[in-house]
Amino acid sequence: MKIAFEISDRDVRHYQDAMRRARHAVRDADDAEILQAARDLFGQVKSVRTPAFVSERMARLEAMVGMVEDEEWALSTAERERVLSALVYFCDPEDLIPDHVPGLGFLDDAIMVELAFRELRHEIEAYQDFRAYRSEYDEGFHLRRDPAVRTRRLMARRDRLRERAARRRQRDTESGATAAIL
Repeated sequence: MKIAFEISDRDVRHYQDAMRRARHAVRDADDAEILQAARDLFGQVKSVRTPAFVSERMARLEAMVGMVEDEEWALSTAERERVLSALVYFCDPEDLIPDHVPGLGFLDDAIMVELAFRELRHEIEAYQDFRAYRSEYDEGFHLRRDPAVRTRRLMARRDRLRERAARRRQRDTESGATAAIL
């Protein structure tokens, strides 16, 4: 069975307002506390039966947490703030639909994650490509290779991928393909 629903302009404004409040909260919060609260909630979500839509979005959110924590990727301040804002909203148990409501409690969180994912999709794709490149490089990395060369190559790849993400974001902005949620 497939159930579809449309988010109205009013609903989008609600999520935009919620994200603004979350962004404000991020400015005063400790990143480590936000990340730990998210990890705790991931465990909670995994321990209950949730719709596939929610589970899939939680996996995306976990990937975004990886971006924040990956020192070699080193998110920009703006990207980091966007991800942390989504996490703050996600970690609020009394958001639009309280998390303790069986079957539906994480639906609004999943919607917010989807909106955040869409907003950051080019950056997330670039990060996934970076991780794949790093993994492939490290598989061929031998003890005799110079770690400084590894670092230079990874950073050069990271910079090219970030430039690609910026070009794609600019293209989307010019074409009006994305609505700013975050």
